[in-house]
Amino acid sequence: MKNIAHLIRQANRIGAFFEAMPNRNEGMQDIADHIQKFWEPRMRTALLKFIECHPTGRVDEMHLSQIVLDAVMQHKTSLQPQAHLN
Repeated sequence: MKNIAHLIRQANRIGAFFEAMPNRNEGMQDIADHIQKFWEPRMRTALLKFIECHPTGRVDEMHLSQIVLDAVMQHKTSLQPQAHLN
């Protein structure tokens, strides 16, 4: 759970940056784009699994900010790592 705590902190920092945008939908798109571009597949998988297990984005003292939770849920398909075909 220690690793997911780190990912949640990172995601919330990204969310805080893009939450300042005047257009919330654009901010959520930018959050998802940032996570897609800069997080390795294992990190994205862990974040998606956390939300699958905790749909409110909360467990104990850890929680995703609402904008991050909304962004990930809205763009879940694009955040899922693609399987590599040989």
